[in-house]
Amino acid sequence: MPYYDYRCKNCQKRFSIFLSYEEYGVKPVRCTFCKSNEVVRMINRVRFTRSLDSRLDSMSYDEDLEGLENDPKALGRVMREMSRETGEDLGAEFDEVVNRLEKGEDPDQIASSIPDLSSDED
Repeated sequence: MPYYDYRCKNCQKRFSIFLSYEEYGVKPVRCTFCKSNEVVRMINRVRFTRSLDSRLDSMSYDEDLEGLENDPKALGRVMREMSRETGEDLGAEFDEVVNRLEKGEDPDQIASSIPDLSSDED
């Protein structure tokens, strides 16, 4: 929705108003508090969407991956962060594995207790 933030030069209060794209710059804006037309547009934070490659590149894997084979909690944390960065729902099985890793459970025990994980190795 195109909401725009303004500050009134008269009463110094901030307010937001809805303007369609066609109205912006054409329709006069008045302070919603004192009705003054002496207002200044406030610039909001800029947000942008990053590609999957960009998000994954920004993760600090070098430090995080070192020693993961001996630290199930850290492995679970990295797996959860990677899942969050991809934005993909990897399913209940993935969540179960990550939850168990974060509790410190041995990855080999987890793999042997979930049939679909160990069947790929056969």
